[in-house]
Amino acid sequence: MNDSGGTPVTVLSGALGAGKTTTLNHLLTNADRKLAVLVNDMGAVNIDAELVANRDGNVTELSNGCICCDLRDDLEVEVSRLAREREFEHLVVESSGISEPAPVASLFTTGAASAPYELDTLATVVDVSTFRETVESSETVETDAVARDRPGRVEREGETRPLGELLVAQVETADVVLLNKCDLVEAAEVEAVAELVRSLNPRADLVRIEHGRVDPPELLDSGRFDLDTVSETDAWKHAVAHAEGDGDHDHADPATTYGVESFVVRARRPLDPASFAEFLRAFPEGVIRAKGIVWLAGEDERSYHVAQAGPSRRVEVHGQWIAGLDPSRQEMQRRMHPDLEWDETVGDRRVELVFIGKGMDEAAIRERVESCLVAPGTTVERHEFPTDADGTFVA
Repeated sequence: MNDSGGTPVTVLSGALGAGKTTTLNHLLTNADRKLAVLVNDMGAVNIDAELVANRDGNVTELSNGCICCDLRDDLEVEVSRLAREREFEHLVVESSGISEPAPVASLFTTGAASAPYELDTLATVVDVSTFRETVESSETVETDAVARDRPGRVEREGETRPLGELLVAQVETADVVLLNKCDLVEAAEVEAVAELVRSLNPRADLVRIEHGRVDPPELLDSGRFDLDTVSETDAWKHAVAHAEGDGDHDHADPATTYGVESFVVRARRPLDPASFAEFLRAFPEGVIRAKGIVWLAGEDERSYHVAQAGPSRRVEVHGQWIAGLDPSRQEMQRRMHPDLEWDETVGDRRVELVFIGKGMDEAAIRERVESCLVAPGTTVERHEFPTDADGTFVA
């Protein structure tokens, strides 16, 4: 947790229609402190007219001391302006339904707006009545400009992205997931969604709610955000870390009540690029999420990041293998990472892929991945995967 002493910030994410705005409205009208709520569409926030004390431009002041602001400018500009011109005890930022929360969160940890603020909670609202279907659907959305903001790559506004992939990213980033609309489905479906969410993000707390009615302490001053551990929230990192001692046959978790299970495929040999590309194109059934790091034959310096959610499969350059550095830098990196799993022959080069799903044929998936492995030194033709951080392979 950040101990900067700045104004605490909650970032609220969720797909369109999940119930973010209803949740924000509930917070505004039931706050026990002065909130500033920054929203994407003020008109969608149904504030009771009796609560409105004053309207000034894009800012609506409520009789309980809270303010609701319509995001008309750049987010960084807006939050800096709020800090200068308004008095409040907690800031709540609504992340667009078509963007990831991570770039918004980074604004309050490493960005120019980090000084007056302290990131407190990353919350994601999930519609339990549609979540499982949406994650596996082929529906796409046009993204915000910040939707996939990352070092070396920014997805441009208007580019399309599978909605299921975006939904998974919102869940994986969260400190707390609000399972909303629990009144619309049977209890068994709520638990099935909860199980899937836990498999995607084991670190997040789950709160079951109806009509966006969440207990404010779940989102305000919860202290859940921890900069030291947030980078480890990915399900694949959790699964790899908890898979013990079975070489290439690691089971991350046993099968659970509603059939969501996961396993890890590990190898210390590279993948044939052409064979692996074909594997991604003809992806196995039952896999809801797959993610990890791979070593491609002929690429002894670059590591690759693989991400799948529903029908979407992407491969991007992840970074550089430590084993591909010059000896002096290699030694320095190994000292900095004493827990690094190092092989005397191939160094840190490896394949680590976690598969999360329901009804997966684990043996068949392992066999298919392992059939893509080649012996060290095998010569491969120029492959179709990207060779720099600006490219993306989409299957």
